[in-house]
Amino acid sequence: MSKPLLSKRVLGMVEAATLGMAAAAAAKTAQGHRVLNLSIGEPDFDTPAHIKDAAKKALDDGYTSYTPVQGLPVLREAICEKFKRDNDLDFEPNQIAVSCGAKQSLANIMLAMLDPGDEVILPAPYWVSYTSLITQAAGVPVTIRTDVGADFKITPDELEQAITVKTRLFLFSNPCNPTGSVYSRDELRALAEIVVSYGGLFVVSDEIYEYIHFGGADEDGHVSIGALDGMRDRTITVNGFSKGFAMTGWRLGYLGGPEWLARAVAKVQGQFTSGAAAFSQVAAAHALRSDLAASYAMRDTYRRRRDQVMSGLSEIPGIETTRPQGAFYSFSDVSSYYGKRVGERVIKGSEDFCRYLLDEANVATVPGAAFGDDRCFRISFAASDADLKEALERIKGALAALQ
Repeated sequence: MSKPLLSKRVLGMVEAATLGMAAAAAAKTAQGHRVLNLSIGEPDFDTPAHIKDAAKKALDDGYTSYTPVQGLPVLREAICEKFKRDNDLDFEPNQIAVSCGAKQSLANIMLAMLDPGDEVILPAPYWVSYTSLITQAAGVPVTIRTDVGADFKITPDELEQAITVKTRLFLFSNPCNPTGSVYSRDELRALAEIVVSYGGLFVVSDEIYEYIHFGGADEDGHVSIGALDGMRDRTITVNGFSKGFAMTGWRLGYLGGPEWLARAVAKVQGQFTSGAAAFSQVAAAHALRSDLAASYAMRDTYRRRRDQVMSGLSEIPGIETTRPQGAFYSFSDVSSYYGKRVGERVIKGSEDFCRYLLDEANVATVPGAAFGDDRCFRISFAASDADLKEALERIKGALAALQ
């Protein structure tokens, strides 16, 4: 028997569900249907003009060559300033590593820190790529299941019970994709007390939605776990420009952590992509050092849309949800619909549920199974008010037909 053309690594990969639903929505659109796509996690805003202008100037100034793998000094210095200003985190430029997106920063960390069999604790639901990033580095995801009644957040006891002699990392996003949940300072402090009691355990804090924080979880606004007592040398803070600055296509992310890790991830990245684009980095430094009014205006729009989605979901029987305090998603328990049917079609889980909404209502959403919770589904409210209103009406109508 001949060997398969593709490696076991690739054959074992699962396509990201967000991309899969977006492709399915595009296919229906190509057939002539008016599909409302609430599946993709991308701001529906253009990059602010002052950032684009900075990129144009950087091109004119000759920033078109290879860059240091760890990032241009101007950007690493700006990131240090941002970390101090916004997060009470003290870093030197040699502790910063710039990447081609926050996802690459996460991949770099896994490849730099995990040996085969090392465990990474994940609160579930989690971002779709976390488990793949871990397993591709030969690590083992260890999930802690949460639910809507707990606002999809774990407790210190649950974290401690998941720790074993093989635990290397605790990885979570705050604000969270897909739930929009935000850990308060007190909640983070309680988790940090568990972490510091175990030698060799590190936290990877994914804070890509930091600037899309609606308040309510903590009077101080966004809190970074790395700024808490005992956590400075145990935390790798990951961030980027895609969400808060609407710079998805620029592919820029970064991390701050111990110097040994920054060097290690640069070593990994140097074998894959080398440094991120020069003119993009100059523009990103300008973004961090400029007035954040445009970012906060986008946040305020998302907050209003959040309220609109919450109002719409509250009118649909059988949906149990939380009120997101950050990001631009709602994550709702729809398991009350499982077992219901229209004709011969039976809703057996979140994938059936979302496929039904796409087929019958022409609304694209994402099944919770992709995030580690098959009871739920995710709606992105990075869409216009009109589209959100119509989508919720379509969802309500489609679900009313199930018996």
